[in-house]
Amino acid sequence: MEEYLGKDIPKLGFGLMRLPRIEKNVDVEQVKKMVDLFLDRGFTYFDTAYIYKDSEDTVREALAKRHPRDSYQLATKLPAWKASTKKEAEQLFWTSLKRCGVSYFDYYLLHNFGGKRSHYFYKYDMWEFAFKLKEEGFIRHLGLSLHDKASHLDELLTRHPEVDFVQLQINYLDWDSPIHESQKCYETARRHNKPIIVMEPVKGGNLMNLPPAAVDAFAALDPSASLASWAIRYAASLEGIITVLSGMSTITQVEDNTSLMASFKPLSKEEMAAIETARAAILQVPSVPCTYCGYCLPVCRQKVFIPGILAALNLYLVFNNGKEARFEYRWNTSDEDQKPASACIDCGDCELVCPQRLPIIEELKKARGLFEPA
Repeated sequence: MEEYLGKDIPKLGFGLMRLPRIEKNVDVEQVKKMVDLFLDRGFTYFDTAYIYKDSEDTVREALAKRHPRDSYQLATKLPAWKASTKKEAEQLFWTSLKRCGVSYFDYYLLHNFGGKRSHYFYKYDMWEFAFKLKEEGFIRHLGLSLHDKASHLDELLTRHPEVDFVQLQINYLDWDSPIHESQKCYETARRHNKPIIVMEPVKGGNLMNLPPAAVDAFAALDPSASLASWAIRYAASLEGIITVLSGMSTITQVEDNTSLMASFKPLSKEEMAAIETARAAILQVPSVPCTYCGYCLPVCRQKVFIPGILAALNLYLVFNNGKEARFEYRWNTSDEDQKPASACIDCGDCELVCPQRLPIIEELKKARGLFEPA
């Protein structure tokens, strides 16, 4: 097996984004039990971020105060696009360090490159700042996370070959998706010899809510395996993976995931065939056949982010997951150049250029009704 950064880290990481709560507050006592179980079973990688509500503070209470610093790896992320000035952007790091209650981060990421967000890392000289922190010992390994096309990842890694690792959205449904380009991004990182941390292996939980044909494909080989386990093992079976993050919210999820990955074996040929059968079954569910070509974007007078809106609509149609679909919708329409469906004026210019001849105006009205408050 090839040698690379993080090769010996167990291939399951604890994503601390979706934490258990009692009303509006994190259930810290529950998280402590989850953290302890995760470590007791031999897993060591914890992932948080500045923008994950209450997560870094919970890391301090549940992990940093209670376990030796050399018994785990901790990662967090700097969202420069949240800052208004260079000084404010730099302060994000020190705030994270204080919140987490540690003196250094094992893995530190410049968070969420893509679209206009990438600009802020250069505007505020974040690369120079982060590499200086690494030289001073506050960061052991520096990387980046990306929600964008493979071409942008290639540009970033060409410009910054000193990056230690990358974090990418990879799952079996998005592998050849024209929206997420999981395979292309994975192959780009490999071509640049960068190890990979996998995020969203279960696609925000959506790959646990599958059509019957997909469920049957998995059950035929192993009726006892959870649907989430198939998705996590798929990502962990790839070469050059540091770890696969799973956002865990309950003790049961920690028990299931750690039991599965404690004796992890890459997927066999038969199991990969089941993955392909399941993927085909999911793609057969009626949805809007948008290919994310982007032809509609330059002709839209209102700057409606049509592909992103249709992607959120498809999450709802395919998985019937209103919560994740609404989150996707808000995320995809949160920029001044990415307007929501309600900005559409029914001019029809987008439909004239759409290669798929989609009834875009009708689909935008559906999305508006589902995702925008009355």
